[in-house]
Amino acid sequence: MDAWSSLQADVHRVRGRSGVGPLLWCLLNARNFRPILTLRVCQALRARGGLAARLAALPVKLLHRLFCWMAAIDFSHETAVGPGLCITHGWGLVVSPGATLGANCTLFHGATLGRKDDIDDDGTRRSSYPVIEDEVWIGAHAVVIGGVTVGRGARIAAGAVVTKDVPAGAIVGGNPARVLREGAVPDVYNRAPLRAP
Repeated sequence: MDAWSSLQADVHRVRGRSGVGPLLWCLLNARNFRPILTLRVCQALRARGGLAARLAALPVKLLHRLFCWMAAIDFSHETAVGPGLCITHGWGLVVSPGATLGANCTLFHGATLGRKDDIDDDGTRRSSYPVIEDEVWIGAHAVVIGGVTVGRGARIAAGAVVTKDVPAGAIVGGNPARVLREGAVPDVYNRAPLRAP
């Protein structure tokens, strides 16, 4: 999916519809949407390549940092993010640049998607990052650390600490997280219709 289509899917998650009008509303009114917008622009410029795109990306990266600061989140423009991302509230959200997010994911305030480092006996460092599949809902102050995969449609309860893979459609909670329910229906508010490019 191209950057414009991904951005329109993000807008749809916030407003329930897409288009230029809803995009402008999000830009003016949703501080937690602005970092998503600049992430999409940075990634579109990187995909375009060339000197002109690299030069144009510099002010957009600075704007991305400003928007992240205004939303009180740590969210790199290098993070792989599928279309239809929804950041709810935002405050304290931390997403590692190495994390991967699928389509129609929802992230609540204070959630952390972080790197895990393992140090071998010889001092070699191995880093791993979470992979979040489509339609995953991650609650407030949940922590997902390391090379875990959170399956499609799973829900991570508020305050959960996830260090192991989560099956698709599972609801997990606790520290350490454990499966509370299986076969749950995905919780995707304003699910963005995804179109192939």
